Amino acid sequence: MDKLRLKALAKINLGLDVLRRREDGYHEVRMIMQTVGIYDQIELVRQKEPGIRVKTNLFYLPENENNLVYKAAKLLMDEFSIEDGVFIDLNKYIPVAAGMAGGSSDAASVLYGMNRMFQLGLSRRELMERGVSIGADVPYCILRGTALAEGIGEKLTALPPMPKCWVLVAKPGISVSTKFVYENLHANELRPEQHPDIDAVMEGIEAGNLRQTAQAMGNVLELVTAREHPVIEEIKAFMKKQGALNAMMSGSGPTVFGLFEQKETARRAFHQLQRMNLAKQVYLTQIYNNGTGGKRYDG
Repeated sequence: MDKLRLKALAKINLGLDVLRRREDGYHEVRMIMQTVGIYDQIELVRQKEPGIRVKTNLFYLPENENNLVYKAAKLLMDEFSIEDGVFIDLNKYIPVAAGMAGGSSDAASVLYGMNRMFQLGLSRRELMERGVSIGADVPYCILRGTALAEGIGEKLTALPPMPKCWVLVAKPGISVSTKFVYENLHANELRPEQHPDIDAVMEGIEAGNLRQTAQAMGNVLELVTAREHPVIEEIKAFMKKQGALNAMMSGSGPTVFGLFEQKETARRAFHQLQRMNLAKQVYLTQIYNNGTGGKRYDG
């Protein structure tokens, strides 16, 4: 196998709570993760010349050891003493630094692809165990689907598939530092009512009830990011006015997503949002479960 084409799928958080800041500086979280059909495209090419070469379609992304795809390839090449080289052609479509785990998903896809290309024989669980050394979201991006993430995000429990729906995604033209958001959350000082009800989100999913799931959604990191960037609340309000069951920020932001029951309602909201000056990137897609919903819609 000398060439592989892969899809690195994005994620959203249906619920995100930060329980506390640990003594080691990491934050203990409890999140509901969900894969959606926005994806980066990756081509892996096996080469006789040793080493790792990376090419991307975005001029500002590193093409060296600072890119997570490079780190993923190197991790397995070092462990298994792979002498052949690999060329990684990365085409980014997932919004960058947007709370959608694009970099982690790219790394997860490269781990998966390297395992296949070089016939390493690693199970999904074994890939997940290695992925956490690259980033806390990498194991989930290997697992995909609907899952509860705990610890620093690496302890995963698969959940029943999320009820089918349409997902409107909007990334405003701002950048957010994940480190800044977590450092300014002051998790140990939050009041009980400031924490989202993660159990209620899971109950909605387990009942197969989209409305119940949507109404229970919450993201504690909005306390920081939305305060710093009011456009996040503006986009949420706009989506709900256009018929979204609910709208929320994903991860540390600034991406906002809304859940819609009906395709036509979602498409109207998509086109309305494109006309506004609220977001730089707008996508309409579906959730992705068990190999379904992987189509990316751009209108």
